[in-house]
Amino acid sequence: IVMDFSELILKRQSDRKYAPKPVAREHILKCLEAARMAPSACNSQPWKFVVVEDPSLLKEMSDAAIGLGMNKFTASVPVIVAVVQENMNLEAKAGALVKNKDYSMMDLGFAIDHFCLQAAELGLGTCIMGWFDEKKIKELVGIPQKKRLMLIISLGYNLKPKRKKIRKDFDKVVSFEDMGLSEDLIGRLFKDERGAGFVLAKNED
Repeated sequence: IVMDFSELILKRQSDRKYAPKPVAREHILKCLEAARMAPSACNSQPWKFVVVEDPSLLKEMSDAAIGLGMNKFTASVPVIVAVVQENMNLEAKAGALVKNKDYSMMDLGFAIDHFCLQAAELGLGTCIMGWFDEKKIKELVGIPQKKRLMLIISLGYNLKPKRKKIRKDFDKVVSFEDMGLSEDLIGRLFKDERGAGFVLAKNED
């Protein structure tokens, strides 16, 4: 089934309960390929993905991710992917230095988003986690201590129903031409006659 992109972004969510069922290797590879195709500053591709499927290693990774009541669900996850931040290339490093922006962090975000959206299209659930014992997991999967393990991602078959997304109102996060315009001046949003998406309506009064 081909899914419309607008449907896909609604389908993706942070899933925290998984079926005790292995994920097909071809599906894992498809998610990784989607991440590999993500854009990056100066095509730097500052990422490395470490896939863990071995049950005994998953147990140790779960132990390293659980803390203060968080991430208990990882005890039943069939796949965990560790996302390692690699060095940017020379051009990206120069741009990051001049503009005082860590482009590699943005790039990792693009790649992880690609991974999770591809998983959603395949009927798989994911959860992106930033809370874990970084030193311990690096030891477990052979990541050099000098490198940063920024995030881990769970991957599996979700057992809970899809939730309605709760987001800020559109006019709280979008402005046109001037960020400082008040909400009353922004106007109201509506779909144009062609169904091409949201456009800004001028105030009529």
